[in-house]
Amino acid sequence: MQSTPTATKERVATLDILRGVSLLGILLVNMFAFSTPVPYVDLKTYFSTPLDISYHKWLDILVQGSFYPLFAMLFGYGLAMQQEKAETLGNSFYKLSVKRLVVLFIIGLLHVLLLWWGDILMMYAFCGLIAISLIRMKPQFLLAIGLLFYGAINGLVALLAYIASLVKASSDTFEYADIQAVQSAIKAYGGGSWMDAFQQRLTDASVQFSPSMWIMALFTILPFMLIGAAAAKWKLIESAKNHLSKWIVTAVVLIVLGIILKMLPYTMDRTYFLDSIQMQFGGPLLAIGYASAIILICCIPYATKILLPFAMAGRMSLTVYLLESLVCTLIFYHFGLGLYGKLGLDTITWLVLGIYAILAVFSMFWLMIFRQGPLESLWKRITYGKFSEKRGNI
Repeated sequence: MQSTPTATKERVATLDILRGVSLLGILLVNMFAFSTPVPYVDLKTYFSTPLDISYHKWLDILVQGSFYPLFAMLFGYGLAMQQEKAETLGNSFYKLSVKRLVVLFIIGLLHVLLLWWGDILMMYAFCGLIAISLIRMKPQFLLAIGLLFYGAINGLVALLAYIASLVKASSDTFEYADIQAVQSAIKAYGGGSWMDAFQQRLTDASVQFSPSMWIMALFTILPFMLIGAAAAKWKLIESAKNHLSKWIVTAVVLIVLGIILKMLPYTMDRTYFLDSIQMQFGGPLLAIGYASAIILICCIPYATKILLPFAMAGRMSLTVYLLESLVCTLIFYHFGLGLYGKLGLDTITWLVLGIYAILAVFSMFWLMIFRQGPLESLWKRITYGKFSEKRGNI
């Protein structure tokens, strides 16, 4: 029997809604990288106007570092569901998955070369290849490995940050910027041609995809994939209505704790240690808290229908993610509207909401006709050797 893409009736609406919400959070964070020279500045000290400082503070607390873990967990959740489906059909999960992830890596590479240096698809494909080698393990082992991988290296990073904080405790030490690199980015993106932006993109990508970043992905992205795979094997989302009290406690406790940890650099004298705790522990805890709250909302009658725009964007997550990059480069780079570095964070935040709303509506109209987004169809066409059908042919 041949494996096929997941049919519409088999989909779990809550998963699609979670993906859709994640895409909004990711765009809010990525907008910094589209509009400012992120690799070469410290964003906590980069902005100068009170309004920009305030917007950055709350985006840093509520969004930054809390949506890539969620999306990684959903990626792992999906891998485990695909493995279960393949075994049910008596197919080789590994053959299809390796092919699928290699294609995703190539799409990510093209994303970097043609649009934007901050791609995450290549890292997900890389970590996914390792995750599928462990996917047959029992969920408790997947969870233990994920927690051990994440806790060990990030605990060590936090310890080193604490030692560094003892040496350099003053917040003044954070006011740094690579002025030459900043000027180069502003010139290429804000005033250069597509080729100028391309050359700068390669420079920025060399930072994003340095050897150390690939290694760190094994301790920052892979663990969440394994945790997500464990959750899928336990069918935590599918059985959420049977455990509402546990989800309520998880949502309340982790959202409160996550926000407290993420506020530490703002409520106390900023140090390397507090920055580390904020990002490496506050971010993931808040991510799980957000996920728990969304799962609870989806248990309310008719909530999934109200949240349909998020679900439609989530079903077309690859297409929407790449369209976000296309739209943002056309807005900020000189070969488009040339607004790089010219908009305040208040305007940028509302712009994100507008872009996302348009893409969500586009997704709804597209999926009225087709089963999958255009890039999802291409991706699965290469993997499964079958074109996506129109909705009327299902």
